[in-house]
Amino acid sequence: MSELIAKTSIDRRLAEIVGPVIEGMGFELVRIRLMSSTKSKTLQIMAERPTGGIEVDECAQISTAVSAVLDVEDPIEDEFTLEVSSPGIDRPLTRLKDFETFEGYEARIETDEMFDGRRRFKGELAGVEEDDVLINIIEHGETVTIGLKFDWLSDAKLILTDELIAEMLRQRKASGAIDETKFDDVETEDGSTDDLRED
Repeated sequence: MSELIAKTSIDRRLAEIVGPVIEGMGFELVRIRLMSSTKSKTLQIMAERPTGGIEVDECAQISTAVSAVLDVEDPIEDEFTLEVSSPGIDRPLTRLKDFETFEGYEARIETDEMFDGRRRFKGELAGVEEDDVLINIIEHGETVTIGLKFDWLSDAKLILTDELIAEMLRQRKASGAIDETKFDDVETEDGSTDDLRED
């Protein structure tokens, strides 16, 4: 399992327990983290459908199913809070297929080892080639495409841009997740009309 999905040994153990439950419900585990503070522990799970996206009620269903199996397995000492969510718009990229899916969008990538004198990269994703993640970066005013082994990555995340937001809204609209009847036409100062969603 990718370290990007489950970083620590306890994360990997938890992924082995809850992963099959999530997959059995028709979803995929995107990331799992057990976060500890001096006062409490929080188990954060990100999941989505294989085609992308997840709804609030589906997160609740996963939470119920995962809670049941964790009660039986009891892998976490002390009490903890369980949080199940979608990856979000500026999502972490944890699987090789994520870098292909979001080709053309900006991302930040960090590696465990130094590569060409650096560990942090920011640029436009350029897909994958075998087990290499390709990213276009600007060096000395020119765009250069570099390949980073997927196994080298310690962190990767999309950067929130207008293009990314527009694409996520388009996908949600196409899937029927956005109800256009909840939008009103409003007149702007220049006399044009914009859609405004009611809260």
